[in-house]
Amino acid sequence: MGDSAKTDNTLKPVKFWDGVKAEFKKITWPNRDELIKQSIAVVAISIVVGAIIAVLDFLLQYGVDFITTFSM
Repeated sequence: MGDSAKTDNTLKPVKFWDGVKAEFKKITWPNRDELIKQSIAVVAISIVVGAIIAVLDFLLQYGVDFITTFSM
């Protein structure tokens, strides 16, 4: 019963690398100008998101400290 489901495992790596080569031929790499623009965008967005997270962290820390030190 199980014999009919057997496959040839020796061809799998070859097929895999053939598929990788075929997919790499489909890639369109960015030119220098696109790469610079996209890199600047990534750095700028990272800085903005980092600043937002820092502000939120500061506000939450201040709020938690205020609540935990609040005494009646």
